[in-house]
Amino acid sequence: MNENLKNIRFNFKIWLETSEQKGILGDGKLILLKTIHQTGSLKEAMKKLNWTYRKTWNNIKKIEELLGVEIFERKRGGNKGGGQTILTPAGLKIIEVFEKFHSQYDSQISNILDSFLLELRNNL
Repeated sequence: MNENLKNIRFNFKIWLETSEQKGILGDGKLILLKTIHQTGSLKEAMKKLNWTYRKTWNNIKKIEELLGVEIFERKRGGNKGGGQTILTPAGLKIIEVFEKFHSQYDSQISNILDSFLLELRNNL
């Protein structure tokens, strides 16, 4: 077997996109949603993920615009405390559906990809 083939693998990603192939949300942005849900704060989520404000805010606006639903509820902070960002029921449903997909299909897809890789290794 070719030595280079020992160190390769198939991989996959899933994401939502429009019929015009504009990306809406994938596993990376899912991490953002989950982190906002965990921290209750857009600012804290950005800090934890080491994301810039502009990139993160643009991602949030794009997700909501392309889905046509609000996925975040924002509460401005006052002089005694910071603001709060929480997920709406739609935002929580997105997390639920992505996690359900991954729990049900990741191992099956990985097994299929492994069989293709084995075929590739055996024939190159």
